[in-house]
Amino acid sequence: MNRFTWHGHATVSIETSGHSLLIDPFLKDNPVSVTDPESLSPDFVLITHGHEDHVADAADIIRRSGAQLISTPEITGWFARQGIDNSHAMNIGGFSEFPFGRLKLTPAWHSNSLPDGSYGGMPTGLLLELNGQRVYHAGDTALFSDMELIGEGGLDLAFLPIGSNFTMGPEEALRAVELLRPGTVVPIHYNTFPPIRQDAAAFKASCEAETAARCLVPEPGESFGI
Repeated sequence: MNRFTWHGHATVSIETSGHSLLIDPFLKDNPVSVTDPESLSPDFVLITHGHEDHVADAADIIRRSGAQLISTPEITGWFARQGIDNSHAMNIGGFSEFPFGRLKLTPAWHSNSLPDGSYGGMPTGLLLELNGQRVYHAGDTALFSDMELIGEGGLDLAFLPIGSNFTMGPEEALRAVELLRPGTVVPIHYNTFPPIRQDAAAFKASCEAETAARCLVPEPGESFGI
């Protein structure tokens, strides 16, 4: 079993086979997070793109924990200029092998820049193979038809943004569930700020009524196993 914790917004921790992963750390200035960044000591930090609300706590956590950063060359290069060079650069394409399992970067339809305005390259999603399970974190994205290809190998769990305005909204995320066909869906990237307020309970009801997936709606800081 893998264990997942949603910390609010797009930040997710994963415990798998003795390894700890942290995705898109945005905690200290996240108004809905209840997690102290100092409490997290991941082995790996994965970043989908460079916006402030996805990288804000990454440098401090990496320096303190010694975690390896995994992201695109533009993102790892930007962090290298901040003195963080324990990284593995990838791009969209095939899988890479890591101690925790396998990772593929997938496309994401979004913009991308770093907090200082530096070019951030192409934003991504994350397709993880962990302890016999396939997990998709969509990052910040619009709906796109190639999600059907991402789901072709089977998905046990998908983290999908539902906030609208900056990403998919609930209606588009529901269509994404139909394309991806995951066993379980967790909505993310909503209710952090007024422009992305959504009714996650209503999304859950629609998801479970109209698709074969079950939908979990954890509170920020709540963990669950799959």
